[in-house]
Amino acid sequence: MTDDPRDTGVIGPNSVLQLIEALRLAGLGAFCTQVFERAGVSDWLLNPPQAMVDEQLVGRLHQTVRAMAPPGQGKALMAEAGRLTADYILANRIPRAAQVVLKLLPPRPAAALLVKAITAHSWTFAGTGKFSAVAGRPTVFTLVGNPLCAGEKAAVPVCDWHAAVFQRLFQVLVSPKARVVETECEASGGTCCRFEVDWR
Repeated sequence: MTDDPRDTGVIGPNSVLQLIEALRLAGLGAFCTQVFERAGVSDWLLNPPQAMVDEQLVGRLHQTVRAMAPPGQGKALMAEAGRLTADYILANRIPRAAQVVLKLLPPRPAAALLVKAITAHSWTFAGTGKFSAVAGRPTVFTLVGNPLCAGEKAAVPVCDWHAAVFQRLFQVLVSPKARVVETECEASGGTCCRFEVDWR
């Protein structure tokens, strides 16, 4: 019997690969090396992961970026990594025919279908966290036990990577007006990480 990936504490490698790319695009090679060394995952720079990776190590890496970069820069880097992750998903994981159908639909039914797809694959970004979604306007995503901010303490929500992934997918497949706001975050004292998606 094989283990359910949702029970093994792993998430997709794009949580690492696209962060490396975001740092490269920003011209932060030296900073990238420092971050990965401090997070204890410098081997990922030499051998970037191609399979599911330990969620605790990814969480440590994301938190190290947020700790070492100036606040504005850290948010921008994580958001860019999220956008790049969504672009990878669009290019490699969502069939072209499905994308055409979603783009032809009005926003509300398109959002409902996209929510179903995101929920079905949530283990790839939520790991052992508990993900749920309610389609509508706004669409609401919640993640309890988010491994990417586990143990982190912050004054404001920090999950810019997740928010950017959701926003890019909704902007391309539902409405270019779509915006995502993290309204609650475990790192800033919330009971969950909560994301609202609207396209008003």
